[in-house]
Amino acid sequence: MTEPAPLLPPPDQRLTRYGQLRDSILGSPDWGRMIGWFAPLVITLLAAVLRLVNVGHPHQLAFDETYYVKDAWSLWTLGYEGTWGENANEAFITLQQLPLDPKGAFIVHPPLGKWLIALGMALGGPDNSVGWRLATALLGTGTVLLTYLIARRLSGSVVVATVAAGLLAIDGLSIVLSRIALLDGILTFFIMLGVLFILCDRERTIPVLERPDPDDPEPMWGRVLWRRPWLVAAGLAFGAACAVKWSGLYVLAAFGLYVVVTDALARRRAGIVLWPTAAAFRQGPVSFVLLVAPAFAVYLTSWTGWLVTAGGYNRDLDPNPFVSLFRYHQAMLNFHVGLTSGHPYASPAWEWPFLLRPTAVWVGSDPTGCGTDHCIAVISSIPNPLIWYAGVAASVYLLYRLVRAWIQRRTIEPALTLPLIGLAATYVPWLMFPERTIFQFYTVAMMPFLVLGLAMTLRVIAGRRDDPLYRRQAGERTVTVFLVFAVLVSAFFYPVWTGMSVPYQFWLLHNWLPGWV
Repeated sequence: MTEPAPLLPPPDQRLTRYGQLRDSILGSPDWGRMIGWFAPLVITLLAAVLRLVNVGHPHQLAFDETYYVKDAWSLWTLGYEGTWGENANEAFITLQQLPLDPKGAFIVHPPLGKWLIALGMALGGPDNSVGWRLATALLGTGTVLLTYLIARRLSGSVVVATVAAGLLAIDGLSIVLSRIALLDGILTFFIMLGVLFILCDRERTIPVLERPDPDDPEPMWGRVLWRRPWLVAAGLAFGAACAVKWSGLYVLAAFGLYVVVTDALARRRAGIVLWPTAAAFRQGPVSFVLLVAPAFAVYLTSWTGWLVTAGGYNRDLDPNPFVSLFRYHQAMLNFHVGLTSGHPYASPAWEWPFLLRPTAVWVGSDPTGCGTDHCIAVISSIPNPLIWYAGVAASVYLLYRLVRAWIQRRTIEPALTLPLIGLAATYVPWLMFPERTIFQFYTVAMMPFLVLGLAMTLRVIAGRRDDPLYRRQAGERTVTVFLVFAVLVSAFFYPVWTGMSVPYQFWLLHNWLPGWV
């Protein structure tokens, strides 16, 4: 009498069949196309909900909104930043007569970000706090989508792109800077837009540079390419970033060098004899014109309101308005270089990786809002600590991988290089000004690059398709546990990112370091 067949195959066979079934489902073209559309849609909707729901709270100017909201309305009214009288903040809340004087005020940031804030205010009126923050919320949501698109191109994986964009969608620093009318969230959007266009240019240009040139049988120099529309688009985007805050200039310079270096390496792979010289001195000036000229045009255009009116600060210094604008910029530069005034939430750049002093954007109280007599409402720009510290660690790992790949194979992998270049451009320049008054929330421009690096590192932890099944399962479980905890930490911190009224003791649980208070 034969024994009955087992209901299930042996464990090893079950694991193998499970892996084969999963790979066949995920690898099917129909499934891939559906996920390719569905994933970014869901992540973007999640980001929109976290940034737009109750974005009008608090109905008062929070932190540096006292500058940018008022300047935005002045731009919309006068075409330039005027001077505000006493009790201007209260007037915005109650829509009393706004004490705006047409005398030009000395303002130290370019106008584009404030023009975008003004568009939302034009829709809702100067007393509508939703209107104040509409532009930053929408562009913050757009930054999440751009991060997905960049990660998708870098990794070729929907999963990696979803993880990167999802981590940015639930990160507290990105949420806070999308819900408050400051300039840094707008700056981050244009930086990521420019990076996406740089990747598009690489995808279009590198194959052309690597192909043999039939008109040059003995390749000494290689091609000089003028037709690079994506590079022009990147210049427009980076120019917009510079027109929001001058720190966008560092990103423009960093990715301009990235274009020259990757052009040079493509020429080397194509067998060009003088590949460094050709990239630097033949293609380099052309790339400079294609990238920098559009950037300068956008920046100058952002000052149109100041140029076509007569009341702006320093507008009448010279009959030539461009000379007056140049002198205005000299005064702005002197201000930025010499800014050393104290501030309780100032944080030098060396502290940023350790997250020692996040910025409290707003603090209020509502004794009836949480059912107890001791309540507090706070908006703090603390990133999700798990995402932040893991992202910093992942960046160190990627740097190690990059150096090792260059020493061993003289190659540069875009998936490793681009996040590090973005981090260098948005962080390293601030180390050069140790005495300047700066804040931790400036790192919102670093966050997309941190999550890109983290997603690439999690991919390594998860394992490759040709790894043994037990290795892949262990890696995937590790990544899953990390992502679950990241979501839980965001849920825990969400009340202090959005100004919810909570018991005082509950708020204290969020102050993990002394400087977080």
